[in-house]
Amino acid sequence: MPNPELKMKQSSFLDQVNGSTEATVGKVFEQQMGIDERVLDRLLNRALDQGGDFADLFFEYSLRHSVVMEEGIIKNSAVAIISGLGVRVVEGDQTGYAYSEDLNYDAMLHAAGTASAIAHSGQVKINEARRFNQQNVKNHYPVLKTISDLELTSKIGSSEGVILRDTRPMFRFNVHSIAQEGDQIQNGTAGVGGRVGLDFLESTDHPIEVGSKSAQEAILLLGAKQAPSGPMPVLLGPAQSGILLHEAVGHPLEADFNRKGTSAYSGRMGEKVASELCTIYDAGTVDHDRGALNFDDEGSLTGENVLIERGTLRGYMHDRISADYYKLNPTGNGRRESYAHYPLPRMTTTYLANGDTDPEDIIRSVKKGVYCASFSGGQVDISNGDFVFVPTTAWLVEDGRFSHPIKNFTLIGNGPDAMSKISMVGNDFAISEGIWTCGKDGQSVPVGVGLPTVLISEMTVGGM
Repeated sequence: MPNPELKMKQSSFLDQVNGSTEATVGKVFEQQMGIDERVLDRLLNRALDQGGDFADLFFEYSLRHSVVMEEGIIKNSAVAIISGLGVRVVEGDQTGYAYSEDLNYDAMLHAAGTASAIAHSGQVKINEARRFNQQNVKNHYPVLKTISDLELTSKIGSSEGVILRDTRPMFRFNVHSIAQEGDQIQNGTAGVGGRVGLDFLESTDHPIEVGSKSAQEAILLLGAKQAPSGPMPVLLGPAQSGILLHEAVGHPLEADFNRKGTSAYSGRMGEKVASELCTIYDAGTVDHDRGALNFDDEGSLTGENVLIERGTLRGYMHDRISADYYKLNPTGNGRRESYAHYPLPRMTTTYLANGDTDPEDIIRSVKKGVYCASFSGGQVDISNGDFVFVPTTAWLVEDGRFSHPIKNFTLIGNGPDAMSKISMVGNDFAISEGIWTCGKDGQSVPVGVGLPTVLISEMTVGGM
């Protein structure tokens, strides 16, 4: 049954928060829900009363608006309010996790006790000296006015005495187009977004540009021909093609897979794993990007983390558990879908650094191959790096120029092998338009990708 007291608090909270600055939203949330330092201490003490290495509390209040318009008519409009608390207790490799949708004190205390029961051993004390280090957090997504007035307020408190607050705006605008010629029907999709506010739409032509791109893709596919098959050079266009990098290289470099020895990159730190033209980063610090985070969902500051430097493996993406295992500092990659999920090592914005070659020269160098501008997605086998991707917008390249659009094919390859075959990297680096969502272990989080034009000397092109 819905909690009427919680509903009254939510209503009062929204009344106060409308017009508030981002800095005050977290405080209003705490005041209205009756959450203060005394409550945090009691919950953390309950979480650790049977022992553990550390515990943390993740409070979330999320307001999500969606509108669907079809042929000029609003077909659906929805508002969802999500709030709750997640409690985590960590003891070595064992994690106890519980959550409560009810922010009533007794319900939160029960969640803390449940997490404690799952993971426990000796006793651990809470750090009494609270370190309010919010002033050290740079805001990578300042927004004057959000789409929903409030998108997401989270508060993280841990047994180490750290309390952090964040308001995380998120916006996404998608257009789906249908083109028909005779009996043939093709679809086109385009989108744009990021951690931005209303000014993003009001000060640009983004809606027109996205609509035009969507329609052009649908029309282009009407005239597309069947793609050739077999091993051949593959060109990846800038920005959106970075999703191949995300799947083929990014996931295998998340530290939990490597800690467990299940990644193709396990135990290969310091080894050459890609072409010397490849320097790959993961960064939560790309301002207003979909993958940007001021700090991760464990309270660790994000940064620009080097994963591969000139072809050599330099680092993994860590949460607190994997960082402790490797005796390193967390990299700001501990992420969770919501308060109902525990954090895992996850990507933020993953990208391959700019090169120095004119992209036109890269295209002119190809006798026969395929150029892929966008993808509908893909999948990778973490253990060996084998992947399959489905391009949506692509062209056949013949004698150094675009011949005609192609469709109905896949790219089949292996992550380390494909990275070793990158023979040219363009100087046209771009970040994706802010549309990607990454799935892992049943959790979905927003991410960004980036890439300049890249030539992979050989990859298998397969028909569908």
